[in-house]
Amino acid sequence: MTDRIRIVLVDGHTLTRFGMSGLVSGLADIEIVGDTGSGAEALALVAAVKPDVVVLDTVLPDGDGLRVARELRDQYVGLGIVVLTSKGGDDVLFRALEIGASAFVSKTAPVAEVLAAIRHAAAAAGSFLASGLGQAYARRQSAPTGPILSPREAEVLMLLGQGLSIQAVAGRMFVSHSTAKTYVARVYQKLGASNRAQALIAGLRLGLIRKEPVSA
Repeated sequence: MTDRIRIVLVDGHTLTRFGMSGLVSGLADIEIVGDTGSGAEALALVAAVKPDVVVLDTVLPDGDGLRVARELRDQYVGLGIVVLTSKGGDDVLFRALEIGASAFVSKTAPVAEVLAAIRHAAAAAGSFLASGLGQAYARRQSAPTGPILSPREAEVLMLLGQGLSIQAVAGRMFVSHSTAKTYVARVYQKLGASNRAQALIAGLRLGLIRKEPVSA
C-alpha cells in the first residue's frame, strides 16, 4: 500500500460520489483514484487502477452492490471493501459480513466513522468493522433460530467434516487457497471455534451438520 489510501467509489448517486470526493479532498492520507455508478464498470475499474479500498453502496443501478463486493472479495483477498449504505438493517449487515466486507457503515453515520471504516479496511481487509455489530448479534440470538452460516460457509463446514484440507476445500469450491482460508476463518469465528474439531462440534450441536466430527 502507498502512503495514501487509494480508494475507488462505487455509488449510483452522483451527489454521493461528489460528497465523498469533497470529504477526502483535504485529507493527507486518502485519495479517490476512480469512481463509477455501475457495478459492472466497478470490476473493470478496480482491475485497472488497483486501489487499496473500494467503497460501495448495496444498491446500484445495474444490480446488487453486495454481489459486486463478493466478486471483488473472491478476486482480491487483500482488497479493503467498505459497504456504505442507506440500508442499515441487521440482514444487510450480516450479509456484508458473510460476503467478506471489511467494514459496514451507514450513509447517515458521522464523518469520523466513515473515515475510520476506510482506514480500517486499508489496514485490515480481512477483519470486519461495524458499529452496533454486538447489538445485532444479540438480536439475532434472541430471534427464532435459523442458519447462521451463509450457503458458501455451510459448504465449507461440510467439506471440513469430510476431512478435507484447506487446499482440497479450495479445489472443490473452485476458489484460491487464500479465499478458502478466509471462508474457514469466518466459519470458525461465527461458531466460536479455534480449530476444525471445535467447529464441527458446534456445527453438530446447532444442527448444521449431521456427522461425527473428525480430529483437528
